[in-house]
Amino acid sequence: MFIGHFAPALLARGITEDAPKLGVLFIAAQLVDWAFFTFAIFGIEQLRIVPGITAMNPYDLVFMPYSHSLLATAGWALVFGVVVGVVLRNMVAAAWGAIVVLSHWLLDLLVHRPDLTIAGGEDKYGLGLWNAPHIEMPLEIGLVLLAYWFYISRTKGPVIPPLILLAAMLLFQAINWFGPQPETAGVGMYLSVFLSYGILTAMAFWVQSTRWHKNQRGLAVAG
Repeated sequence: MFIGHFAPALLARGITEDAPKLGVLFIAAQLVDWAFFTFAIFGIEQLRIVPGITAMNPYDLVFMPYSHSLLATAGWALVFGVVVGVVLRNMVAAAWGAIVVLSHWLLDLLVHRPDLTIAGGEDKYGLGLWNAPHIEMPLEIGLVLLAYWFYISRTKGPVIPPLILLAAMLLFQAINWFGPQPETAGVGMYLSVFLSYGILTAMAFWVQSTRWHKNQRGLAVAG
């Protein structure tokens, strides 16, 4: 699950104008991955490359209780929600930010092999759709396209910026699926992940700056 994680961000921003800006929600969508790869750089959490461990990628997520356990994800969601609430002074925005962060674990549960924990214990969970590309690929693209359509239908603005964002997301996903897989895990790989997240997040901020929510439009016209 890569761009599929951005689907809840698009949905949240489409549902209500009180949700944080799209770029902020893109950060929320991948916050636990930002945490994981940061921890991996410093050896706090661990990823190995094991070719063939799943049909779709070679990632053996050995140790990640501080980013990807359900308890840790809930903690990141709470912290993110508090920060959003304090900065925006809007508890609705805080709640949507937290929900998008928490959605990461639930989407990972669909695709990961059993490597997710509830609170870092021995019991591990994952439905393993990374071993079923014929299900995972259309599911992920379908989630993104449905959420994108909903966001576009609920907002107004020029069509080119969101189309560029969608094209970039699909391109990055194609590279992730069909490009050469890393042979070793290391800082270079982690920084490339940060770069991809950063580019898409910057584009989401740009897209949001060009669009407004239809509810906001209605209120403005009424005023």
